[in-house]
Amino acid sequence: MGIRNSAKAIIIHEGEILTIMKQDRDGYYYLLPGGGQNKGENLHQALKREVLEEISAVVEIGELLCIREYIGKNHEHATYDGDTHQIEYMFIASLEGDRSQVMNGVLPDDGQIDVAWLPISSIENYRLYPKALRPYLIEYMAEVKPPVYLGDVN
Repeated sequence: MGIRNSAKAIIIHEGEILTIMKQDRDGYYYLLPGGGQNKGENLHQALKREVLEEISAVVEIGELLCIREYIGKNHEHATYDGDTHQIEYMFIASLEGDRSQVMNGVLPDDGQIDVAWLPISSIENYRLYPKALRPYLIEYMAEVKPPVYLGDVN
């Protein structure tokens, strides 16, 4: 399997971040909306398409905040995604419509059960992946930018 590019949206409104919700045997966990880039798409096109599919929302894409590399064999989920090698480009984004319009989209992510707004002030209490992003979100709210490249983290 090759390296896959993925675009993710960091959508923050009134101190909360918009996520998609999934569930496994350990309970609920949360991911940023977005997903894989298709051949022929640029990252912005991929992000707009994925967000629309997953949360039924149109977004305006802002700055590239950070890049995360994920090499599955190096992390706790290696037994089922050890062949995964993904580079995620995380962009600040804002909703073009009203927050109340956000819901599971017409093509939700595999295993997606809902969308959730998580308070950034207590983000450490949630299983948000990548976990390494959580402290940077808290710092971002205090106007401290994270490093652009986060490395191979989960």
